[in-house]
Amino acid sequence: MSEHHILLGLGGIGAAALFCQWLAWRLRLPAILFLLLAGIIAGPATGLLDPQALFGPLLFPLISLSVALILFEGSLTLHFSEWREIGRVVQRMVTIGALLTWAVITLATHWLLDFSWDLALLFGTLTLVTGPTVIVPMLRVVRPKPSIANILRWEGIVIDPIGALLAVVVFSLIVSRDGQGGGLSAGLATFAAVIACGVVLGAIGGWLFGQVLRRHWLPEYLQNLAALAAVLGVFIAANLLVNESGLLAVTVMGMCLANMRAVDVRQILHFKENLSVLLISGLFILLAARLDFNALLAMGPATLLLLAVIQFVARPLCVAVSTAGSSLSWRERALLAWIAPRGIVAAAVSAVFALRLHEAGHDRAHLLVPLTFLVIIGTVVLQSATARPLARLLKVAEPAPSGFLIIGANPVARELGKALQNLGNRVLLTDSSWENVRAARMDNLPTYFGNPTSQHAEAHLDLVGLGHLLALSPSSELNALACMHLRHEFGRQRRFTLPAGHESRRSDKHRASDTVRGRPLGGAPLSYPQFASYLAKGADVRTTTLTAAFGWEEYQALHGNRATLLLARDPRGWVHVATQPLDFTPEKDWTLVSLIEAEAPLAASADQALAHSH
Repeated sequence: MSEHHILLGLGGIGAAALFCQWLAWRLRLPAILFLLLAGIIAGPATGLLDPQALFGPLLFPLISLSVALILFEGSLTLHFSEWREIGRVVQRMVTIGALLTWAVITLATHWLLDFSWDLALLFGTLTLVTGPTVIVPMLRVVRPKPSIANILRWEGIVIDPIGALLAVVVFSLIVSRDGQGGGLSAGLATFAAVIACGVVLGAIGGWLFGQVLRRHWLPEYLQNLAALAAVLGVFIAANLLVNESGLLAVTVMGMCLANMRAVDVRQILHFKENLSVLLISGLFILLAARLDFNALLAMGPATLLLLAVIQFVARPLCVAVSTAGSSLSWRERALLAWIAPRGIVAAAVSAVFALRLHEAGHDRAHLLVPLTFLVIIGTVVLQSATARPLARLLKVAEPAPSGFLIIGANPVARELGKALQNLGNRVLLTDSSWENVRAARMDNLPTYFGNPTSQHAEAHLDLVGLGHLLALSPSSELNALACMHLRHEFGRQRRFTLPAGHESRRSDKHRASDTVRGRPLGGAPLSYPQFASYLAKGADVRTTTLTAAFGWEEYQALHGNRATLLLARDPRGWVHVATQPLDFTPEKDWTLVSLIEAEAPLAASADQALAHSH
């Protein structure tokens, strides 16, 4: 292949990946759908892309290293301290439920497709993983009740590294036995060597790199590069010592780093997330371009029967056992039993394993990738098209989102958050300051510790039920960035902010445009420094319900200029955010939330009067 063809191929993959990711972002659908479609069009459909001819002998090493980085990034999110917080249902779903799903898929694959037990076991581990990259976009469209959304989101986050680890272990068992001619004792010995090497090297690599981070032996700008080099080094070293132990080693390494005390891996996690987006986008197009549809079609309708077993038997059985004895209604359990799309880990890991097993002489190993992709496409397309109507039919879908995402967990944000929560609205406060987040949690306010515009927030920030954005950070730049970043989740009329004190003094060319910033919060001009100053001087956020005898005019007469209206809830339960000019008129039975300035002390008033008399 000529240099020009190689450059055109690489450029085309990059352009297609960017377009697919952008389209998924615009349509709020899993990007995997569009990436797979682009790869199928470029490969089997038109023959424009031939990955083997484009990369030659580099193809398999590139896929292997990409999968290693993806598994490492996923394992960085598995914190053992969160195990108790995720709830009993999720714990069952990722343990007992996952084992049941594995068993059902394994039996169905063996009997329906006549796969060997080895390949059936491996395929079962590959297709039991969901993952946040396919769950989160679907939840934003379906908008189920918070109880369902939280279970599905946590299941996707936790099962990701667990399922990958299980798949690596099963694969290691298969290749270790093959390498010893099928002898049980020799195969078990090799398997033990693979496990031991992967665990030991991963733990040592994670501990050593954790010490480097903890002792600040590297400047911040080199930490991401060092993390990348360390992961690749551990992966290569493990494979050189014991063949096929590298993927297990990097998974263990990520888990060790994520759970080490006094080691901050947020910057590395953000870098790995961005890198994973790049790797996943290119990887999926390449893998889809290599699909062998003829081999898949040759298996006949049994593949569709297998897909039906996964959708209608394995998942409902997992949910039935995992939710037994819980407070979930049958309607909530029914929706949980329907939603379980497969995603990134299944596709990426299956490619590596299929290539390895095919080289080792497993006749039907080449079918793993197209069969896995069939399950991914089938579950994502079917569930994306039907989950929202099903949620409405079962009456477990949230109405129009009425909750509030609050940027900031500072005193101003906390006061408004408590007022909204007392009105019965869902709130979520986000902040990168641990002190602010801790104070918010002490006030029993739900929080997200991190930057709401980060790649991590894309997968983990739970926006289900949130229909308004309040940008209340003291940083006008962060407020504008959050309003811009989340403009598709919250329309122009549902984004509000408190301007910084210096914004009014800036000229137009130094101030963010009105289309970027949210609408000014408050029925009267109010800035963040003013709000914070009033609170420091004894002001409070007060809730008042109007009556026939005490209406809007009486309320204004009582408080005068001391009250700044912030929010109002009408008798139907709708919350109206006050802006300038006020676009609603409070009436009887409306509940008002206002910032009430503290009255001047009598002593101070007397002193002022005495000063004036002199």
